[in-house]
Amino acid sequence: MIEGSPTFIPMDAVVFGNATLDILCRTVDEVPRYDSIAFDQVIVAPGGCGSNVAIGLQSCGVQTALVACVGDDDAAMLARRYWERIGIDTRYVRAVPDRPTGTSVGLIDSFSQPRFIHTSGANALLTAAALSLDEMAGLGTRTIHIGGFFVLPGLLDGRLPGVLSHARELGMYISLDVVRSPRMNDPSPLWPCMPFLDVFLCNDEEARRLSGKDEPDWAARALNSHGSKSVIVKLGALGCWLESADCSARIPGEQVDVIDTTGAGDAFAAGLIAALLHGDNLPAACRAANSPGARMVGAMGAISGWLAQASS
Repeated sequence: MIEGSPTFIPMDAVVFGNATLDILCRTVDEVPRYDSIAFDQVIVAPGGCGSNVAIGLQSCGVQTALVACVGDDDAAMLARRYWERIGIDTRYVRAVPDRPTGTSVGLIDSFSQPRFIHTSGANALLTAAALSLDEMAGLGTRTIHIGGFFVLPGLLDGRLPGVLSHARELGMYISLDVVRSPRMNDPSPLWPCMPFLDVFLCNDEEARRLSGKDEPDWAARALNSHGSKSVIVKLGALGCWLESADCSARIPGEQVDVIDTTGAGDAFAAGLIAALLHGDNLPAACRAANSPGARMVGAMGAISGWLAQASS
């Protein structure tokens, strides 16, 4: 069942990806087998690459629709309240009665790094068939972003390349981001998608695992050889490495105090897409994207930086 917005609201961007309820706890360095532990801070909010990027784009002033699967439960109700507050178009968010909303429990350590315990829940039922591209094109969609490729088993059945090919025929700009998962051990479902991508994004650890190259520049070049027009390897505080026909360089990042790195990569992706839609070239868009990525690590949670911006 498709729920949400009225039949016609123009949308510039569509984000397809996982949506979760995030429960983030800080600070947790050790988890004993039997004893209970205490922590100082907790945040309960929407998470998942798809939801995070959609929230970021909408916060950047880009009218955005989210394509996702959630449960018919209290966790989904909480997520929908956030999406409605920010103004995301949720007509393509499907409620699945017999599955829970995906949930991630993140334990943030003294080095500001989260460790996640995760269940996919309804995310496991999200497939490429949920992208109603002709309808989306009629609503003005200019860009499609795929978030969390390897945590969405429904994308690994070989149908996504054909859908991306059709998006390319419709003139849409296509980006895809991965997220670390044991499924990365077999990246073969990803490679047929690459020739249809304008931008492929990953972080330095994901780039190393996918390419077998230790250095981000060599990893980016190896990944670029699979056919994407450009590859961006996110490097945290160091910025990012951009590999494309016109640019092969590291774009410096911003130095900030780090509280929690959760969602920084998704904030980068949102900032990048927003800058491209506003007319920036790729190097300039990477520079612009480093700012929301840096903003996100200064607060707890994947979307707190966006919410603080909206309320200021």
